[in-house]
Amino acid sequence: MTQDVDLEIAPDGKGIKKEDLPFVMNDWDAYAVEEAILLKEKLGGTVTAVNMGNEEDEEVLRRCLAMGADKAIRVSGTEGLEMDGFVAANILSAVLKNLDFDLALTGTQGEDQNLGMVGVMMAQKLSLPCSTLVTSVEIKDEGHAVLKGELEGGIDQVVEINLPALLTIQTGINEPRYVSIMGIRKARKKELKVIEYGNLGLSEAETTAMTCVEEVFLPPETEGAEILEGTAEETAGRFMEILKEKGVFS
Repeated sequence: MTQDVDLEIAPDGKGIKKEDLPFVMNDWDAYAVEEAILLKEKLGGTVTAVNMGNEEDEEVLRRCLAMGADKAIRVSGTEGLEMDGFVAANILSAVLKNLDFDLALTGTQGEDQNLGMVGVMMAQKLSLPCSTLVTSVEIKDEGHAVLKGELEGGIDQVVEINLPALLTIQTGINEPRYVSIMGIRKARKKELKVIEYGNLGLSEAETTAMTCVEEVFLPPETEGAEILEGTAEETAGRFMEILKEKGVFS
C-alpha cells in the first residue's frame, strides 16, 4: 500500500502513477506478522517474511525483521508482470512449497483493491486447510490449532484446524509493535534472501493475470453537505423531501 499521498491516474487510465510513491506494509499484513512473532515468542520456532518487488521494497521486509522475524525472502523480477490475486497467489505459493512450516499467515486482504483472495487461493494451491478473518490463534498441540474468526453480522465462530494450515489474519487480533529506525538498521544483519521469480518453475498460465482493469478514475466532485436547520419536525420533513427528490422512494 502507499502512504497518504495525492494519487494521480496513469496516462493509460488503468492504474495510478507509481513512480516515486512511498510504499509501506499493508495493515492486515502487519497484524499477520505480529501474530506470527507472538506465536514464536510463546512456542518457539522461526518466522520468515516473504514479499515480491524490487530492492526498494526490501524496506518492508527489514521492518518485518526488526519486528522479530528471523528471515526474509524477496521475490524479484515481477515488475513486468500484470499482477492480480491469481498471479500473486501462484508466486507466493511457489516460494512456500519449498519451505518447512506449520502455519502460513497472510493478511485478510490488501488495502489496494480489498479483494481478500490471495490467502485463500494460496491455501488451495498448496492443498492446505484454511481459515479466514482469524481474530484468535491457540495452538493446542503439534498437529492442531483452535481459531476464532469473524462472521457476518458481528458473529464469531470457533473452529479447530489441522496443521500445517494457512490463516488470513483480521485486524485487531493484536497490536503490532512499534519499530524504530535503529531497529530497522540492526535488522540488516539478519538473512534476506532474493529469489528470481523466473526460477520458481511457474508456467506462463500461472503468471498470466485472470482479471484486468478496464479503467481507473477518481470519484466525481460533489457539492458540500447541506445543513438542515429548524425544529425536529421541520428538519425531518425537509429530509424526507430530499430523499423523494433523489428518487430514494416515491
